Amino acid sequence: MTACRRCSSQYYTNNRSNSFVRDGVLYLKPTLTQEFLGGDESKLMNGGVIDLWGSTPADQCTGNAFFGCQRAAGGGGNVLNPIQSARLRTANSFSFKYGRVEIRAQLPRGDWIWPALWMMPRHNAYGGWPASGEIDIMESRGNPPGYPLGGHNAYGSTLHWSAQEHTQQGG
Repeated sequence: MTACRRCSSQYYTNNRSNSFVRDGVLYLKPTLTQEFLGGDESKLMNGGVIDLWGSTPADQCTGNAFFGCQRAAGGGGNVLNPIQSARLRTANSFSFKYGRVEIRAQLPRGDWIWPALWMMPRHNAYGGWPASGEIDIMESRGNPPGYPLGGHNAYGSTLHWSAQEHTQQGG
């Protein structure tokens, strides 16, 4: 689980409404956070609380930096991420050293959505993120093509390691 690491407006949760298998196909489905808050959209701006520490083992949350694992809407301009999605971890069941990855995916469209396909290390041999690395196979946005930061018609790939980031844009 993580929240808004790169200022997207979604967070990832372990909830079957966000990830499930049907007819042999894996589905990752974004849902509205307000549904989690009893349908009260105003709680996204004031009075709502998301506490991922209490709902999952702590090592599944990336940390409280950048509004990580716990957030309260209200004071200081904090708002709750309006979208929930899923994150799948295979670190304890699958890893590889050499090879290639093939993914066939249909990406969601819609404001506030930031679809991404990442590979993280099984072990943090060189320290916590980003020292041990991360490969962003693909990151995009669900926004329309005219969105200033890029819409669903553009994507990026990034290698993270040490204190530097190296990005290749595509589209």
